Amino acid sequence: MLFNSIDFLIFFCVVALLYFASKPKHRWILLLACSYFFYMYWKWEYIILIIFSTGIDYMVGLKMSELETKKERLPYLLVSLFSNLGLLVIFKYLDLLTFTFNELADTSIPLADLILPMGISFYTFQTLSYSIEIYQGKIKCERHLGKFALYVSFFPQLVAGPIERASSLLPQLKENKNKFQYNNFVNGLTQVIIGFFKKVVVADTIAIYVDTIYITHDSQTGFTLLFATYLFAIQIYCDFSGYTDIAIGCARILGYDLMENFKQPYFSKSITEFWRRWHISLSTWLRDYLYIPLGGNKGGKTSMYRNLIITMLLGGLWHGAAWNYLIWGLLNGVYLAIEKKLKYHSFIEKQSMLIKGLSTVLVFHLICFTWVFFRAETFDKAISIIDKIFTVEYFFNLEIRDTSVFATIVISTALFFLLEVFVFKKLNLRDPNPEQNRVKLIALKVVLSLFILIFGISEGSQFIYFQF
Repeated sequence: MLFNSIDFLIFFCVVALLYFASKPKHRWILLLACSYFFYMYWKWEYIILIIFSTGIDYMVGLKMSELETKKERLPYLLVSLFSNLGLLVIFKYLDLLTFTFNELADTSIPLADLILPMGISFYTFQTLSYSIEIYQGKIKCERHLGKFALYVSFFPQLVAGPIERASSLLPQLKENKNKFQYNNFVNGLTQVIIGFFKKVVVADTIAIYVDTIYITHDSQTGFTLLFATYLFAIQIYCDFSGYTDIAIGCARILGYDLMENFKQPYFSKSITEFWRRWHISLSTWLRDYLYIPLGGNKGGKTSMYRNLIITMLLGGLWHGAAWNYLIWGLLNGVYLAIEKKLKYHSFIEKQSMLIKGLSTVLVFHLICFTWVFFRAETFDKAISIIDKIFTVEYFFNLEIRDTSVFATIVISTALFFLLEVFVFKKLNLRDPNPEQNRVKLIALKVVLSLFILIFGISEGSQFIYFQF
């Protein structure tokens, strides 16, 4: 069930009405049933995978809580790791491994060609964080199976995050004290509308142009491909942060606070800062459960650079079973390692506004270079696009086939930029007293709603991160 659909709007309205009409102690049952229905609406058979992951980590958590030392808990942690990562390997990476083996060994083992379960990378990482934190002694196990199952499958963030920590979300799900609060409704609805604007007005409109240019990249000029890449940077940000806004807004209407996942990353003055602002729930997950266990910045500078590159490589692989994702992760890892070597992040913070502005432009272009590998379906296609962008004879002229679509892109992107700089940046949707900005919030919702109705793509694509 896509967020940008009438089906979801009806579904959420029904869930919210039933939620506030039911007794607090029974609400977890309603939310769990609705979350499973939400997932089964896509493909009902794959709910078995969520139930399997839930059952494994619930039992592992109970067992580890009975043991005193990490050494005693380790076998149970390994069960959780092998079970969850095993699901990822089978459904996400098996074909890549088989294809690579066939190429190296000159064999012809048939590919499994399994359908990738929606959101598998997100809910497996969420359950893994629970097991790891119990192993580390940071949290206690959840003994209520139903509420733990709800933590794993909570529908607003089930298929594309944020990847919530048990220490943050589980206590909220256990409280059962949520009453309808007007302030939560106002803030939540505002964030939902912002998310829909980003998705159906900006991202989906841009997608029409970007998809066309990237599909026909052989016949495009370098400038057209560069322009399409700039637009893709905006598309993927609006698509993913739009999903997050809708997820956080829906959860807030019900009385739950999900973590912030984006903090205007394209205003970053360094790659380090970018990764503190982009997909925060994943970047902090990789930091806490991969980079630090690898040794982090201990063991010398060479070890730190190696750990950064390994972490980002695996972060790239998390996004998809393709070499271009690995290259995307590798490039980001190399960027971070070079910045650490040059101490660039701390250096740039001390510079003038002009230098910081130029650094922001540089970081944006470095990130856009990596987006070529992320967007292109294959490594060869990405190299071909980059070659055209950097070859002068192929560079000039801009391809515009549909002026109406292009005009909509210009208008919606310009409005988004103005809102991002002057409104969204200052908007505090976690404010318990939104009445202070009542007129501004009403005006914002009216303007965005009008743009959604006039320019929104009613049959837009699914969210980009649903495929991960």
